Amino acid sequence: MRLIAMLLKLIACNVFVREACWCIAQSPNVIDVEFTELGEHARPQALRELIQSRIDAADACGKTYDAILLLYGLCGNATVGLRARRTQLVMPRAHDCGTILLGSRQKYLEHFADAPSTPFSSCGYIERGQYFLRTADDGTSEVIVADAYQQLVARYGQEDARFIWEQMHPEHGANRRAVFIELPQTQHLGHASRFAQKAADEGRQYVHLQGDIRLIRNLIDGQWDPKEYLIVPPNHTIEGVYDHEQVVRVRP
Repeated sequence: MRLIAMLLKLIACNVFVREACWCIAQSPNVIDVEFTELGEHARPQALRELIQSRIDAADACGKTYDAILLLYGLCGNATVGLRARRTQLVMPRAHDCGTILLGSRQKYLEHFADAPSTPFSSCGYIERGQYFLRTADDGTSEVIVADAYQQLVARYGQEDARFIWEQMHPEHGANRRAVFIELPQTQHLGHASRFAQKAADEGRQYVHLQGDIRLIRNLIDGQWDPKEYLIVPPNHTIEGVYDHEQVVRVRP
């Protein structure tokens, strides 16, 4: 066991606010944390630039961090190309937050390999965003699919975006599952039952999955198994692999 705490910088999507703060409170390490808005995922290039600016600021702030932690997956390639000049980066080997919320790539494949477009939600999506669970302006409830859909909404408006999406992805109309990933640390909030009701209002099959905080906790605690985390040395960049083993790798 490490006796001297590490000084770490955590940059995370605010979909993980509750989970990350829970882990920070339990961790022996000293953590400086910043969150980015969930809505930035609709613009991967802008999100990449935002995260890079936070990395650069951490590198230049005068503190000597043991590592800069990135609590993101590939996120539409938003993390591809990121680098730090003075400090190593560490991130989970994950395509998106589904893997992180479930606690492993294996669990993600078990539940989503056959239908990766299945809508899913969590505590953070309900509290911080309007992606997977939302209420329309007229008060009706909707369960919708995610970043690509939001890009269409931003460009064409809600009504036209729905039509375009259905034409581009007819398979989504046949997929009536709506999945809620619930972690024990946040189940007392009751979000799962509210999500289940909204899914029922949309005529969807509600599916409850048990999440696991382990990938978030181990990231923050400094338990970086190379099979589960990418460790990026200074002046190296993150490169996408797009498989289900590495997911990401280091590029000089």
